[in-house]
Amino acid sequence: MTATGPLHETTSLGVEPEDRSIGELFSAISADLSTLIRQELALAKAELRESATRAGAGAGLLGGAGYAAGMVLLFLSIAAWWGIGQWTGNAWSGVIVAVVWAIVAAILYAVGRAKLREVEGVPQTTETAKKIPSALAGNEETR
Repeated sequence: MTATGPLHETTSLGVEPEDRSIGELFSAISADLSTLIRQELALAKAELRESATRAGAGAGLLGGAGYAAGMVLLFLSIAAWWGIGQWTGNAWSGVIVAVVWAIVAAILYAVGRAKLREVEGVPQTTETAKKIPSALAGNEETR
């Protein structure tokens, strides 16, 4: 094989790898690493943009579904009001439907508040973030 065969290739600078100084090798590694990081960041941005677009469309559709469900509940409540009004009189039927919705709201509030109290935040991230300054100073604890 010749000096430019597949087992003995030259670099893009025309210099064979073993003929380069350590400084040139570190410079090339640094440049390649910078390029790789920039490309990875560009890829991450593109993926996040696409994900955000899809999430936005999905959120919009869910919002529309929520509005439609609210309209269904409104008209079912009106129908219940009218139906109950056949037995009790129109004024009392409105109160009965309102009390039923107040009970539903109270139950949803209590369950939602209990679920929010269970949220712990980001305890592991908080704990590890507190260790960063001492780790940088060389005082990291050993486990």
